[in-house]
Amino acid sequence: MPEVLKDHPPAVPTLAVDPFGEEFLSDPYRWHGSLREAGPLFWLEKYGIYGSAQHEPVSRALQDHRTFCSGRGAGLADFAKEEPWRPPSLLLEVDPPLHDRTRGLMNKVVSLGAIKKLQPIWRAKAEALVEELVTRRSFDAVTELAEVFPMLIFPDTVGLPLEGRENLLVYGAAVFNAFGPRNAIYAAGAAAAQEATIWVNHACRRENLDAYGWGMQVFHAADEGECSEEEAERLIRSLLSAGLDTTVNGIGNLLYALALYPDQWALLRSDPQAYRRKAYEESLRWDSTVQTFFRTTTCDAEFYGHKIPEGSKMLLFLAAANRDPRRWDRPDDFDIRRLASGHVAFGFGIHQCLGQMVARMEADVLLEAMIPRIRAISLAGPPERRLNNSLHALAALPVEIIPA
Repeated sequence: MPEVLKDHPPAVPTLAVDPFGEEFLSDPYRWHGSLREAGPLFWLEKYGIYGSAQHEPVSRALQDHRTFCSGRGAGLADFAKEEPWRPPSLLLEVDPPLHDRTRGLMNKVVSLGAIKKLQPIWRAKAEALVEELVTRRSFDAVTELAEVFPMLIFPDTVGLPLEGRENLLVYGAAVFNAFGPRNAIYAAGAAAAQEATIWVNHACRRENLDAYGWGMQVFHAADEGECSEEEAERLIRSLLSAGLDTTVNGIGNLLYALALYPDQWALLRSDPQAYRRKAYEESLRWDSTVQTFFRTTTCDAEFYGHKIPEGSKMLLFLAAANRDPRRWDRPDDFDIRRLASGHVAFGFGIHQCLGQMVARMEADVLLEAMIPRIRAISLAGPPERRLNNSLHALAALPVEIIPA
C-alpha cells in the first residue's frame, strides 16, 4: 500500500468507506451515490488515496494521460516505489511514447476488419450453443453461456494451445484482483492462479502458438522489428486479459439485465436491428464489468479547485460514473432506448480497452442467435456474485426461458 499523504487539502471531503471491502464489493451500487455526492474529488482515508466518482471528472482524468498516468500502475501499487507482481502490461501500464508503439501494433492485429472476418465462425458457434440451451429450458447463464461462448472462440482466435485453456478464466480473475490491495480476496485469487499463470506464460511463447492466430501475428510484427520477442509475449498476455475476462462478465451482466427487465427483452425482440447493439451498450453503462481503475499524478495537479501532489494515487470509479444522474436520467434503470454513448465501461482516452471490439462483436452475435429462439427469459433463482477487487462479476445466474 502506498505511503499515506498526511497533508491533503482540508477542503477535500474525507470518506471512511473501504471500496475493496467485501461488503462494498458485494453491492457497490449501494455506495456509489454517496461517493458521487461527496464531490468531484474525495479522500479515501483507509488507503491514503484520492477518489473520483462523477462522470465528468472521471472522464477528464482518464483522458488526461499526461497528468494522470498509467505507467506507474493501473492499480493501488505505485511502480515507481514498488516492484510489480509481474512484468507490467505493455498496453495498460505504460505511457507514450512506448504506449504509442505497442498499442499501434496491437490495433493492426485486433482490427475491425480482422474481427469481421471471424464473424461467420462466431455466429455459427453462437447459434449452436443457443440451440442446445433452448432445448433445456433452464440453465446457468454464466457457467453454461457467458463463460462457454467466449471460450469457444477467443482461444482459437489467438491461437492458444488446446490443452489447459480452462486456466484462462482463473488467470484473468487474478489479474484484475491484483489492481486492488493485498487483501483476502487478492490472496485467494493469487493462490488459485499459480498454475494458471505458469500455463499462460508457456502458452504465449512463439513455439506454442498456432501459425495463423493473432498471437503469431504479434510475433510476425517482432520479426519486422516493431517489438522484441519478449515484448511480443507480454503483448499476447495482455491480449488474454483484455479480450476474455471482461467479455465473459459483460455477457453475464447483459443476460442478468435482460432477465431482470422482461419488458426490455420484449422490446429488443420487437425491433432487433434498432436495439441489439444499444442493449449491450446500455448493459455496460448499467453494470460496468470493470468497476474501478487507478491513475497516478505525474506532477502537482489542479483538479476541480483542489491541489493534488505529484505521485498521488487516484481511484476512478467507472461504474459510479456510468450511473451519474448529472449525465443520465433515471441512471439506475436498464433502458435499451437510452443513448448510452459516453459511458466509461471500457475506459476513455488512449488506454481504452483493446478488447472492446471483440466484446461488442461477441455480444452482438450472441444476441442475434438468442432473439429468434427465445420468447422470454427470467430468473430461476438468485444470482451469485464472484467477488473481485476490480470486477463486478457473476459466479452463477440461473435462468428459465420460453422458446420462441
